[in-house]
Amino acid sequence: MKAVIFAGGFGTRLSEETALRPKPMVEIADRPILHHIMEMYAAHGINEFVVLGGYKVGFIKDYFLNYHWRKSDFTIDLSTGEILWSDKKALPWKVTVLDTGVDTMTGGRLKRARKVIGSETFCLTYGDGVSDVDITALIAFHKTSGVKATVTAVSPPGRFGVMGLSADNPIVQSFREKDSADVGLINGGFFVCEPDVIDLVDGDATVWEQEPMNRLVDAGQLAAYRHTGFWQAMDTVRDRQVLEGLYAKGAPWLKNGR
Repeated sequence: MKAVIFAGGFGTRLSEETALRPKPMVEIADRPILHHIMEMYAAHGINEFVVLGGYKVGFIKDYFLNYHWRKSDFTIDLSTGEILWSDKKALPWKVTVLDTGVDTMTGGRLKRARKVIGSETFCLTYGDGVSDVDITALIAFHKTSGVKATVTAVSPPGRFGVMGLSADNPIVQSFREKDSADVGLINGGFFVCEPDVIDLVDGDATVWEQEPMNRLVDAGQLAAYRHTGFWQAMDTVRDRQVLEGLYAKGAPWLKNGR
């Protein structure tokens, strides 16, 4: 099974970082968040990836094309150009990087990857979020649901304090952190899809989260897999700092830790 990853957006809410590189290449500790996401899938036996690039896709291509020399020790004979790898860091991954266009929307990116995705069930996610979702269980849930697509439903992490106020009293009566009771479940990414969902995409201007997903809902073909564990997207500098801190404590999104 392939894991398809949206990695082509402008990432404007993280412009402090994305002015120079695409958001999936922003690093958490020692490697891009894109790499962390791929490690999540690899922990569940999925080692074939299709990266749907666009904005500054060259950074993504460069990362994988030059992965060996970035991560491994070597000796080079400058007279012949021969390279001897003394500690070659290899990963059992097959990675396809596609330039799906700078201005293409998410649905359009998926449609452009149709030939590479092929005719089998595939996983689909965003290049800016990590979770400890059980991908093996997610896939099994999708298969038993008998639908064309399954989305992981999560509760967003609280960012703001909730205040208790009365209509006639300006004094705050209570204060607490927002929790899942205050906000409903949201699209957490981590989809499992049948290949014919691509037929629901009209073209480059189609946003996956709009017409295609609404058509799936109307047809009763979108199931929700509820995930109550860890989930965190990286939309802002603060989010990145949160993920950096969590990585230092053991990276809860990785099955076997970091």
